[in-house]
Amino acid sequence: MDWTDRHCRYLHRQISRHTLLYTEMVTAPALIHGDRARLLRFDTAEHPVALQIGGSDPAELAEAARIGEAAGYDEINLNVGCPSDRVQSGRFGACLMAEPDLVARCVRAMKDAVAIEVTVKCRIGIDDQKPAESLPNFIQCVADQGIHSFTIHARKAWLQGLSPKENRTIPPLDYPLVYAMKERFPALEIILNGGLETLQDVQNAVDNGLDGAMIGRAAYHEPMRILASADQLFDPQAKPRTAKEVIFAMQPYIAAHLAEGGALHHISRHMLGMFSGQPGARAWRRHLSENAHQKNAGWSVIADALEQVEEHQQKASQNA
Repeated sequence: MDWTDRHCRYLHRQISRHTLLYTEMVTAPALIHGDRARLLRFDTAEHPVALQIGGSDPAELAEAARIGEAAGYDEINLNVGCPSDRVQSGRFGACLMAEPDLVARCVRAMKDAVAIEVTVKCRIGIDDQKPAESLPNFIQCVADQGIHSFTIHARKAWLQGLSPKENRTIPPLDYPLVYAMKERFPALEIILNGGLETLQDVQNAVDNGLDGAMIGRAAYHEPMRILASADQLFDPQAKPRTAKEVIFAMQPYIAAHLAEGGALHHISRHMLGMFSGQPGARAWRRHLSENAHQKNAGWSVIADALEQVEEHQQKASQNA
């Protein structure tokens, strides 16, 4: 949330053509009663893209799914894994791991409402649940309603005692349990999430029998390291774009956003990690951070930052 907005997704699609992109989670009531056009807006270049929804009312979720399908999304994903306080107070997210029967009613209503695929993202369990017992029961209950794809964050969510940020790192990862779910439910698509930092981690998950992997924070903070070579997992002949090629591919998109009255930092904030780990990365981040918020900031801010990167890279090459 607050990260994978439409500008972020457009950037990531310029880096990788084949990976499945996900929206921020949006609540069903917000889609039904809020600024629907703003919440659902995306560029056709983003396909394939999944709309991630939060909620616990079957009728509301069915309506939200219909709205998402009509907007052109390729998949509707029900989030049963987010541990934030806001989510719990609204009775959606990870707290629903304790109510598999309710989740089953929700996904049944969603599936009956749309023709596109409905999927579920969940945790291995919450609080005092014993995941080895509760997770297979949850998956079976939901799968019985026709859900074939589960993305499983391989950590518990501690809804009492840990903050949302702590819930992303402190509960231990249990990859073997996720692998065990694939063995127990071989006909289902089981996708691993949580703690994955490299494409080799993705390959390891697939080599161990899983159907795929979802990478979140690492792909956001270091998009070129993760996404630039991701297409080669689908097509070994795919040629990765360079960071500079991606940045120039963003130029028309940035120009269009500015012409609509948008601000440069709406987009550039997602580009800060483009040179992560390379010479000039700090200069790139600093220049964008200091200048993209300025009134009337435009493409020249990006061009100047890129020039600084190239100067650092030339010096590094000369000193090598």
